[in-house]
Amino acid sequence: MIKLHHLNKSRSKRIIWLLEELNVKYEVAAYQRDPATFLAPPELKSVHPLGKSPILEDDGMIIAESGAITEYLIDKYADGLFAPQRGTKEYVEYSQWMHFAESSAILPLLLKIFVEKDGAETNFLAGYADMETAKVLRFFDDSLEGRRYLVADQLSGADIMMSFIVELVKNNGEFDKYKNIAVYAQQLASHPAFIQADSIELQAEA
Repeated sequence: MIKLHHLNKSRSKRIIWLLEELNVKYEVAAYQRDPATFLAPPELKSVHPLGKSPILEDDGMIIAESGAITEYLIDKYADGLFAPQRGTKEYVEYSQWMHFAESSAILPLLLKIFVEKDGAETNFLAGYADMETAKVLRFFDDSLEGRRYLVADQLSGADIMMSFIVELVKNNGEFDKYKNIAVYAQQLASHPAFIQADSIELQAEA
């Protein structure tokens, strides 16, 4: 059976959502962040040397990195759903969003979080993080104009990957600045599997 090593308040929530969409049997091994440091517990290092989440176990393999996990699950279990056909223009668009989620989009948002947690005055980093965050989120928001989903008007792995970025925008209270992202968030949350993933995550934190 598939086993997902899930850390609370982490990117692995979107893997729970994907597993629910795929309707496959799986189990969740839940881990809690240290309340003082907000770091993952050392037990995760016994699963993967980086000690991060998500980590997926399937068919004797241990797979790290949420983008790789998403691609693996879709390739193996989706039966043609949740990704455009390879070799098409839509697939190229899909691939760009898959990589954007964990590269251009996430970096400035994480920098903002780290700067705020550190609390020290910076000469460059805080301003850079604000500027880059505004740039990538404006690009994301503009790209959603007139769209329900990112690619081919249907839910795909790209939407599941980008859902973590949406969650960060929501947590920052910035839906009023990015109207298309706010509407998109409602669209994603309309999926029963998304709602179920929320419920499973809450249970894992209990």
